[in-house]
Amino acid sequence: MGDGSGIENSMAALKIGDASYEPLADGEYDAVVLGTGLSECMISGLLSVAGLKVLHADRNDYYGSECASLNLAQLFEKYKAVKVDPPENVYGKSRDYNVDLVPKFIMSSGNMVKMLLYCDVTKYLDFKLVDGSFVFSGSRPHKVPVTPSEAMTSGLMGILEKNRCRQFFSWVHFYDLDDSSTWQKRDIRKVLMKDIFKYFGLQKDTIEFVGHALALYRDESYLDEPAVETVLRIKQYADSLARYGKSPYLYPMYGLGELPQSFARLSAVYGGTFMLHTPIEEVLYDSGGNACGIRTGNQAAKCKFVVGDPSYFPQKTKHAGKVIRCYCILEAPPPNTRESSSCQIIIPARQVSPDRKHDIYVLVLSEPHKVCPQGKFIALVSTTVETDKPEQEIVPGTDLLGPIVDSFIAVDDMYAPLDSGCEDKTYITRSYDATTHFETAVDDVLDVYRRIFGHDLDLSKPKPTATEASANKASAASSSAP
Repeated sequence: MGDGSGIENSMAALKIGDASYEPLADGEYDAVVLGTGLSECMISGLLSVAGLKVLHADRNDYYGSECASLNLAQLFEKYKAVKVDPPENVYGKSRDYNVDLVPKFIMSSGNMVKMLLYCDVTKYLDFKLVDGSFVFSGSRPHKVPVTPSEAMTSGLMGILEKNRCRQFFSWVHFYDLDDSSTWQKRDIRKVLMKDIFKYFGLQKDTIEFVGHALALYRDESYLDEPAVETVLRIKQYADSLARYGKSPYLYPMYGLGELPQSFARLSAVYGGTFMLHTPIEEVLYDSGGNACGIRTGNQAAKCKFVVGDPSYFPQKTKHAGKVIRCYCILEAPPPNTRESSSCQIIIPARQVSPDRKHDIYVLVLSEPHKVCPQGKFIALVSTTVETDKPEQEIVPGTDLLGPIVDSFIAVDDMYAPLDSGCEDKTYITRSYDATTHFETAVDDVLDVYRRIFGHDLDLSKPKPTATEASANKASAASSSAP
């Protein structure tokens, strides 16, 4: 019998270009994903379901990357640079806190839920409905109206505007792209959204909450675009609200930290590998300039392409602004939110004085979602930074919270890829923005998928068959989507 040295030598002989390495994990994969943030985990799941063998690595020794969940002691250490056992008589038990660093609500009829169902990771998760969705107008938050009946009872509008808004919502509700009799002679694929608002005679404040709190736009550019996207977004919001009747949003029990671990289980089912505490020293490129592997120490893994968050590719990303997030501990729900144990408040930029370019977002969670002790509330106030005094920019949001027990502030840089990544097989995600919902993050995931495979992901179709999975491997290796 041999001494096994032949096996060891064969394992060590992983050739990438002219160099030889010890194999990292299995050595050869279809794709390598770097970072275990929410976007990267979703992409890893989609690649696994598509039939690709995935190595998913993270330099950290915990899941989540910048989307990690912290207990209270970790929050103090990260943002106040002190190691302390917070007094239980003030805060409750530290271990009862699961504070997501980038918390985002999930639209119950949105693409995030469709993606979780498509990847079949919902079996690993429990979700709970968020109590309410509000928009700030005048001097206080108001429940976001989305149906004709809600429009007639909303405190956002006077009686005449209520009727105009009711007519608009009714038109949106019955609008069917396949039935021109529902159009009122307005083809939303051609008519601009600003002209639709003008047709119904809606006032600026009404247009504002429709665009920002229902369609979830972050600026006014949508007004000069065809109305189809806005109408579909409003329909999605209304469908999400109708699904459970109280709010359009869901949130995982124990926070978003459960999501990366769920995708890790999914990856294992499909033959992939998750590796934490793996310092990535180099992304390897072939003679044609295409990403073909990664290296850590004298170990490497070969692949057809690499996906990762911006922190792994500092030379291939550009600065895209800053976001400020203020994590607050409360002992009561914010005033004027109907005693909601969880809610979202959107403060449109125009409601702030002086005027801003970017909205301010408020997210509130509490014990029913298992993110903090009984009697405590976690609130996040976030916005895109516009001045050299970011803490002052969030004051309109923190002023809505009532008494604050303690707060922790983070100002983070945002980055975006310099190009599509199709030329060098390096696909980079965007940093997380200030929004408190998943719509923009999901848009980024779907965009990365399109760049990799050269076509859009159809979440309404069944998961790929074995034949389709083989085709996916081929298209992923050769795609050059713009």
